[in-house]
Amino acid sequence: CGGLDESPAVLLLRSRDLFSLPFPLTVPVVTSLSLQASLRGWRFLLLPDAFPQPLRPPPSPHALWKSQSSREKRHRELMEKFGVKLEVLPDGRHRWHGCTKETPRCFGTVLAQTPQYLLAGRWTPPCCLRALRLTARHVLSELEAAGVRHWLEGGSLLGAVRLGDLIPWDYDVDVGFYREDAAKCRWLAAVAATGRPVEDPEGFFWEKAAEGEFYRVHFSRANRLHVDLWPFYRRDGGVMTKDTWLGHGQDVEFPESFLAPLGSVGFAGGVAKAPNDPRAFLEFKFGPGVVERPQYPNPGVRRLEQDLGRE
Repeated sequence: CGGLDESPAVLLLRSRDLFSLPFPLTVPVVTSLSLQASLRGWRFLLLPDAFPQPLRPPPSPHALWKSQSSREKRHRELMEKFGVKLEVLPDGRHRWHGCTKETPRCFGTVLAQTPQYLLAGRWTPPCCLRALRLTARHVLSELEAAGVRHWLEGGSLLGAVRLGDLIPWDYDVDVGFYREDAAKCRWLAAVAATGRPVEDPEGFFWEKAAEGEFYRVHFSRANRLHVDLWPFYRRDGGVMTKDTWLGHGQDVEFPESFLAPLGSVGFAGGVAKAPNDPRAFLEFKFGPGVVERPQYPNPGVRRLEQDLGRE
């Protein structure tokens, strides 16, 4: 639809339809109307022969540059106004408008396990999912290279078993590891020794979590999308436990037999270590049928059925 921007065009629609849109005359108009109409299932019929004569091209290279820069600026402003984070262009390329390593993430504090976008009836922005995947792959690679025994935990394992990827509304990644292996990873060892955060050469930010005895690896110093690293240890009776419990329903001790030996699952574009019977592990923690019955982290705040139109 952006191909018509800056070109004269004739759009025919009913006035009441036009002014029922939240941004009826936002520029660039054709792109703005196309995006809003597509969300309502409307279709445009383009009649090129009915268009007025196109505008003359800019008279000089500098004028052409100014025109293109102005058009791109208006386009970026429109994407920001509409909250569009990712465009898939006609040739298949991606144009990103969301968060990066240099910017904060796209949502604020998570309250009652519910991020702001869920309260607005949306799922995780695609730029945030991309950052979580990159952070997860980096952390898992570092742990694997260091010989730290680790596995996907909680909703991250659930997403891996259900989709081979992150759950579409998730806001972090959970990884368990053997506490006694922490010293093998230079970044964990540095944080444990000094108590101060460490930024690795690729810009990922390792620190001790403020909420308790576990670690957190952020996408960057500015962007706080993160992987939580939970140090487990074996207590009498062959049960795996840890020192910090945040009150989540699935946050329970479990038999070490799930980890001896470790297995693997596809996850976030790669392969991750996992309990040897992921489904049984998930049902032990969440309850029977959890793989087949998706739900949001805190259904008391918002339920998946609300956003799927099943209520």
